[in-house]
Amino acid sequence: MMPVTNEVAGEKITQNVLASFENAPDARLKEVMTSLVLHLHAFLREVNVTEEEWMAGIQFLTRTGQMCDDARQEFILLSDTLGVSMLVDAINHRAGGGSTENTIFGPFYRDGAEEMPVGASINKDGKGDPAVVQGRVLSTEGAPIANATLDIWEGGANGLYEQQDPDQPEMNLRGIFHTDDQGYYRFVAIRPVSYPIPDDGPVGAMLRALQRKHWRPGHIHLLVKAPGYNPLTTHIFASGDEFLVSDPVFGVKDSLVVDFNRNESEEEAAKYGVQAPFYTANFDFILKPSGK
Repeated sequence: MMPVTNEVAGEKITQNVLASFENAPDARLKEVMTSLVLHLHAFLREVNVTEEEWMAGIQFLTRTGQMCDDARQEFILLSDTLGVSMLVDAINHRAGGGSTENTIFGPFYRDGAEEMPVGASINKDGKGDPAVVQGRVLSTEGAPIANATLDIWEGGANGLYEQQDPDQPEMNLRGIFHTDDQGYYRFVAIRPVSYPIPDDGPVGAMLRALQRKHWRPGHIHLLVKAPGYNPLTTHIFASGDEFLVSDPVFGVKDSLVVDFNRNESEEEAAKYGVQAPFYTANFDFILKPSGK
């Protein structure tokens, strides 16, 4: 009788785990778990992982979970910085047909933003350079979409989102807007500034160990929705930002880079209810009909 080697025993472990899924009633769950185990076991064999390294990995994931709370989602940040969020986005949102491209959701969204009238400001503390953002929400056929919802959030002038910064007012730089009968929207935000992603947790430690940059280019987040259309999760990025080429979460797409044009006219500023100098940005969001 031939001795059972560690290699043979390892293969048997994999097969035993897969066999344990045999009676799973959910076919999709069985498919996903089977593939996960096969790839995870193959990865461990490929890198010849040590017990110390595996424990370090477990501790890393434990710390990642411990950093999560209502104001911070370290696992989303981990997913973002490993390119997983953008890969899932690419698999599930193939724009095509002229629709606006998706990008990552990010870890700083909050439910419960205030619904605001067209042209209102989401800036509650008055800091930062005013930016009037306007345009239309259209179908891929070019038809205006009335009463589309734009749920908007943005980091502050100091690069921090309000839940990171106790000095910012609650729900600062967040708001919900609706398009008019012709699909037009307008809101006042601040000109986006680049900012470092949180680096005081395990994800930051990982980036430092890999000598990766941790600054995101300036952007505004938007969720755009309308009945009968696929929802859109996207950003608009400020052109000219030095970090457009090194976004640590791989979220930049050329079609989402927008010019924020400086305007020093006090007369023009008064039309928008802001003070000069201010910036303007124009961007149309194109939604794809549901099921396409």
